[in-house]
Amino acid sequence: MSVRELVVLGTASQVPTRHRNHNGYLLRWDGEGFLFDPGEGTQRQMLRAGVAAHDINRICVTHFHGDHSLGLAGVIQRINLDKVPHPVSAHYPRSGQRFFDRLRYATAYRETVALLEAPVDTDGPLVRTPGYTLEARRLSHPVEAYGYRIVEPDGRRMLPDRLAAHGVKGPDVGRLQREGSLNGVALEDVSEVRRGQRFAFVMDTRLCDGVYALAEGCDMLVIESTFLDEDESLAVEFGHLTAGQAAGVAREAGVRHLVLTHFSQRYTDPAEFERQARAAGYEGDLTVARDLDRIQLPKRRA
Repeated sequence: MSVRELVVLGTASQVPTRHRNHNGYLLRWDGEGFLFDPGEGTQRQMLRAGVAAHDINRICVTHFHGDHSLGLAGVIQRINLDKVPHPVSAHYPRSGQRFFDRLRYATAYRETVALLEAPVDTDGPLVRTPGYTLEARRLSHPVEAYGYRIVEPDGRRMLPDRLAAHGVKGPDVGRLQREGSLNGVALEDVSEVRRGQRFAFVMDTRLCDGVYALAEGCDMLVIESTFLDEDESLAVEFGHLTAGQAAGVAREAGVRHLVLTHFSQRYTDPAEFERQARAAGYEGDLTVARDLDRIQLPKRRA
């Protein structure tokens, strides 16, 4: 049975708090795990959340500010210490290669796992597999930053009433799915498009084209909302979003489940982020993320 859920390891921005660790997010996508932006303390948060090094197949770093990347050293060494049996790919801005190298070899350790470096330097697809395409889009931040998007290919949903009407049953259903037609019956005659799921991860950025491209039509959007709306001038100055801006993106992009995170330590009432997001007109499912939350991707669209 496939599992698609977001495990939240940390939700603070530049300064952690007693209740919020630096960033860290693990997306379980069927049999693969995507670790996004491991900040300081990620390895310990993984332990608390029941996430093992073996769960990680890809590491995706949006940019090389410390709250999004200083946990890389510990995570990489843990992957090797635990002798993870599969290769692990790392995606990160190519302009930050020197930072990645320093973190990868911050101290001495024995390398036992193939860590495949796959730096990002342009918009578009990074990886295509039968189960998903991983894409990147440039964001607007004082240092080079990219957001990530996972898109599942569209499939088809078989319709029992149409199958019965055309007399297709038993093993012939599988043959029709594989071959596209059978005894004059086309697959399109007895099925409908099953839209693939979409997930996007957007961290430190101002509003820009990349944000909207990543969010478009997503079942789940994980997005920074560092500031509240009254501090929009600070958000623009430092390359961030407010709660209202993030929710406006989700509203315009048709996002089904909005996850707000990356909160400044200056705010003490998390509920205010939800209030401002709703005031911006977003009506879908909404989560103001907390450390160690587990958030299921929405069920497929009917």
